[in-house]
Amino acid sequence: MNTVILFVLFFTRHVLTLPEQVHLAFYTSPWDISVSWITFENAEPSLTYGTSSKSMLNVTGTTNTWIFGGITRHSHVVILKNLNPSTQYYYQIDSRKFNFRTLPTDLTSYKVCVFGDLGVYNGRSTQSIIHNGIAGKFGFIVHIGDLAYDLHSNNGKLGDQYMNLLEPVISKIPYMVIAGNHENDNANFTNFKNRFVMPPTGSDDNQFYSIDIGPVHSVGLSTEYYGFEEQYGNASIFTQFDWLTKNLNEANKNRESVPWIVMYQHRPFYCSVEDGDDCTLYENVVLRHGAFGIPGLEQEYIKNSVDIGFAGHMHAYERMWPVADMKYYKGSEAYHNPVAPVYFLTGSAGCHSSGMKFSPIPMPWSAHRSDDYGYTVMTVANTTHIHFEQISIDKNGDVIDSIWISKDLGHFHTNKMRENANGKMFY
Repeated sequence: MNTVILFVLFFTRHVLTLPEQVHLAFYTSPWDISVSWITFENAEPSLTYGTSSKSMLNVTGTTNTWIFGGITRHSHVVILKNLNPSTQYYYQIDSRKFNFRTLPTDLTSYKVCVFGDLGVYNGRSTQSIIHNGIAGKFGFIVHIGDLAYDLHSNNGKLGDQYMNLLEPVISKIPYMVIAGNHENDNANFTNFKNRFVMPPTGSDDNQFYSIDIGPVHSVGLSTEYYGFEEQYGNASIFTQFDWLTKNLNEANKNRESVPWIVMYQHRPFYCSVEDGDDCTLYENVVLRHGAFGIPGLEQEYIKNSVDIGFAGHMHAYERMWPVADMKYYKGSEAYHNPVAPVYFLTGSAGCHSSGMKFSPIPMPWSAHRSDDYGYTVMTVANTTHIHFEQISIDKNGDVIDSIWISKDLGHFHTNKMRENANGKMFY
């Protein structure tokens, strides 16, 4: 074999073993970080890291090899454990060098970027998210479903393109993801399951999880178990629900230390977009209330005094009044010691299709709505106050909605509290 052929073979293999799509995520705590990447030839799942780029430790992880659309991918993950707060870390995978900074020691205050429905094409918020994330305007990202449009398109190549597009920011700050309906690749979410490592639950499914970060207990759920029940069966609905009931029960016992509960899911319970049937169709009724033995989710949120809920799916932004069982509570004091969960629809980051229009008359639980492209920034200020801002891409990054939600320490909303609410209650 001549020298030219040997060089070509060596170069090709080197390129196929170079890490790409590098991204971080929280694992069991803010101080345990998973580092994930993909190669197209098998490679050692190892990296070096440390607080100095000149003195780094070697860590080896695991590799999962999977095939989709005839293309073999090798997903590698290394868990960096017991990291120090407020510390700059450097890490290197093969010849590629990266860095990130851990969250501050005092986790009573931090910022989160939350959005759903962001694609490669028409990804209107992408550059703003990358720029502001790198600039430290938020400490991590929660993407609540519909990634890339779609991760599995063109045999998964569009997913590769999307992850490489976001790599400059998600290799520096954690990228937490929730499955949406567009993650269904007709192979039971193979692309989603193999590309991401989320906090472990004891299940082999990464579509639901929780993590405590400072005063917030964050829970990610899959609404797609409901949306694709006919295709994949209902076993995952029950597995997730059983986990959720135990998880929220334990979270409520820990409210003195972690007073807030925030939920992340793809499909919303409430909205008032023009295609409003997407929030009142049979599958949404089942999602909220359950049917024919299938458990719904809303009663668990209400029973466990969930504070905040985020959803996407509908390509718009909408902030709700506190609402429970379609009864809503409004007034100047509605967001202080809310008597029900407060929901945010934030699905306007940049779907591959055009945005959605709102119904001419908003639903009664709607407090503010906008069809601008954009994303939400949640600022956890302390144990009693959380601030929410909606950033408009159409208006050059201006804040188009801003609200504080506050509660006294020990506040739990209850049925009795809802019945005696000062604000007017509608049915």
